[in-house]
Amino acid sequence: MKLLIVRHAIAADPVEGQRDSARPLTSAGKRKFEGVVRGLKRLDVKLDLLLHSPLLRAVETADLMNALVEGEARVTSLLARAPTKALIEALDEPRVALVGHEPYVSELVAWLVTGERQLARAFPFRKGGVAFLEGEPVPGQMFLASMLTPAQLRAIGKKK
Repeated sequence: MKLLIVRHAIAADPVEGQRDSARPLTSAGKRKFEGVVRGLKRLDVKLDLLLHSPLLRAVETADLMNALVEGEARVTSLLARAPTKALIEALDEPRVALVGHEPYVSELVAWLVTGERQLARAFPFRKGGVAFLEGEPVPGQMFLASMLTPAQLRAIGKKK
């Protein structure tokens, strides 16, 4: 399996009285993430399945990734909380991307690569960052192929 784990793009700051789940991406966040998607296209990323959190900032990030999806995109509340075995069991396609939130995306990478969730600090994500994992989706059995920042992916997207 090839698994991309993505932290949502830059979102608006919390506003008093607004639910956290309703925070949208900023215009700069959208623009910058479009560059990330260009980089992913240049790397020939194609997805059979795109799962994303129901929080607006993850939904909007996933929407920007639609051009990479050859299969299905769907929402799951499993990406709005700490990773569970149920999330791993949902990874039933060969090329999958997950769009979620910190600290959960770092925890998921740590768990899948090392088998230890508490090592999440070793896998920090910038907003719009992407980790590329390969192997069996079993805790401690996946290989971290690369972890790229949004700036690195935007640079890849600009190369001729």
